[in-house]
Amino acid sequence: NNHVIEGADEIIINFTDGSKLKVTKVLGHDPKTDLALLKVEPAHPLKAAKFGDSSKMRVGDWVMAIGNPFGLGGTVTVGIISATKRDINSGPYDDFLQTDAAINRGNSGGPLFNLNGDVIGINTAIISPSGGSIGIGFAVPSKIAVAVIDQLQKYGETRRGWLGVRIQQVTDEIADSLGIKPARGALIAGIDDKGPAKPAGIEAGDVVVKFDGQDIKEMRDLPRIVADTPVGKDVEVIVIRKGKEETKTVKLGRLEDGEKAQQASLTPKKDEPAEKSVTQKALGLNLANMSDDLRKRYKIKDSIKGVVITGVDASSPAADKRLQAGFVVVELQQQAVSTAADFQSRIERLKKEGKKTAVLLIANPDGDTQFVALSLN
Repeated sequence: NNHVIEGADEIIINFTDGSKLKVTKVLGHDPKTDLALLKVEPAHPLKAAKFGDSSKMRVGDWVMAIGNPFGLGGTVTVGIISATKRDINSGPYDDFLQTDAAINRGNSGGPLFNLNGDVIGINTAIISPSGGSIGIGFAVPSKIAVAVIDQLQKYGETRRGWLGVRIQQVTDEIADSLGIKPARGALIAGIDDKGPAKPAGIEAGDVVVKFDGQDIKEMRDLPRIVADTPVGKDVEVIVIRKGKEETKTVKLGRLEDGEKAQQASLTPKKDEPAEKSVTQKALGLNLANMSDDLRKRYKIKDSIKGVVITGVDASSPAADKRLQAGFVVVELQQQAVSTAADFQSRIERLKKEGKKTAVLLIANPDGDTQFVALSLN
């Protein structure tokens, strides 16, 4: 694991026969999957365990972990796979195997074997209030590890695909409002101006349901599949736009080291007093037409167009969604909003049509966007 060797001045490998070897080179490391590749130069060939196929592992399959818990090297524990594809919010590509085989501090980087003696995981994390094993441990699947290790060996770094979008989960509310049944895919909340998605014609509000022939069942599937796709490849992307499927072709870029796997987040620059002269009220929001005064007051970028939120009813669903004064309503139901009166009249129309929710595209003063579904009741 990368976290075991990160920042080390010297790394020594201890073998089961008592011998030790100094690491001559760190060939590469990848903090996003917490993997590192080390090189030693032994006098005689070392025996190697081979990687197996983690995608064949099922819940209930027996596994064995070997590690160095509490300094007790070579400790073996057994258990079963208790979950696959587990997301523990440790990184953008979480896809862990979960096991109840005892994993403790000191097990990090150790192998998780199947009953054939193949390494199907690299033990990397535990969840524990006490610090000891409570039967909830996690391993990086070999399918992910092998690909990362191969790139570290070839290039000394990872080379991941990059789409250049900010995404968010397609909730039941958003799916209902956009006419997507069942709820699925990844909702594009924003487009990077310099990313590959923009020239391909992908827009905010599109829902990606298939990427390079693979179904996108939920938001977190997309970053992982994009990252595993070769840089420079022309990829077919199927999106749902205003209820209809469209196919786009994207020439995939490369996720640079400084590029963060972005999920839409909204943070105002600082709390500002609410504007006193409110034009309209709707859905618990005080809304005013955009003006130079409001731009200056909330430090809203010139490129942002829409209706300014100048206050939020603390007891409204809008407050629960963390909308704040200074945010801007850019779109309502994927159509641009120009005035507060226009917004209110369209909300009334949606209510008369029997709609239960309205989907708003919200921008913060810096221009970061996110879709928010608000109840019309």
